[in-house]
Amino acid sequence: MERQEIEIFLTLAEELHFGRTAERVGVSQSRVSQTVARLERRIGAKLFDRTSRQVTPTPIGEQLRDDLGPAWRGVEDAVARAMAAGRGITGSLRIGFSGAFTGHLLHSITEVFARSYPDVDVQIRQVQISDPYGPLRAGDVELQVTEPPVAEPDLTLGPVLVSQPRVLLMSSSHPFARRETVGVEDLAEATLLTVAGNVPAHWLDHHFPRQTPSGRPIPHGQAMTHWEDALSLVLAGKGVTPVAAAGAHYYSRPGLVFKPLDGAPRIDYAFVWPTGHETARLRAFVRAAMDRIRELGGPTRAVESLWGDPPPSP
Repeated sequence: MERQEIEIFLTLAEELHFGRTAERVGVSQSRVSQTVARLERRIGAKLFDRTSRQVTPTPIGEQLRDDLGPAWRGVEDAVARAMAAGRGITGSLRIGFSGAFTGHLLHSITEVFARSYPDVDVQIRQVQISDPYGPLRAGDVELQVTEPPVAEPDLTLGPVLVSQPRVLLMSSSHPFARRETVGVEDLAEATLLTVAGNVPAHWLDHHFPRQTPSGRPIPHGQAMTHWEDALSLVLAGKGVTPVAAAGAHYYSRPGLVFKPLDGAPRIDYAFVWPTGHETARLRAFVRAAMDRIRELGGPTRAVESLWGDPPPSP
């Protein structure tokens, strides 16, 4: 089997979708179909069952995937290590994150990254919400995972790592806690915690709006400087705050309630780095991260997959 044949076969066995396979490998969809047909003729058996709605590996296809996959990853890792040495991809890479689940995900990515780039020392640290871009601008971190929007001319916004539904965090004694869901318009009847510090106004307006879509004012309460402040302020009944749905898994404790926030946009977490300072180490880590995200089911499923939930069916 040629290199591209192996890559197409293993990618299709993972994606179970001809279009997504073609996009990932960088070939046409017809090339994917032709390659699979050629492999099936050579092996003498079908590798995939295909209908207009579904692609599934046959038992022989599953066997080939399971036998070929580890060996191919070993080859790729060996080539990547040689390329890393040849390009001088060594040294340290300091990465910042804002939420516990993005930190968890970054550590998972780092384990995979280290197999291909063992000479890069990845250091991961939390960045406080009161100064979201300060460490990047000071050079304390070179790469960060943070919540868009990012409209800073000196910063470059990269691909989305995680995308989560937005929920509302409140105390169990709050009147909203007895509801199944809360709507964005309902925020006019609550006190919304906000963030203090060196935070761009456009970012605050997006995540902590001052009015509902219909124009009703949303009362703002005490401003937080650290994420941990939100937990204690909510428990004390000082207000409510929007968070990512994964927060219920990482921050759940007696007295806290997480309710779906209907009508609110999802919260994305994307890479960002100083414009003009994109190093080979940084590019390699971002590529490895996005490969890992695809393995975990994509930005909408990556965090849940770390908990042991299987990626969704195509």
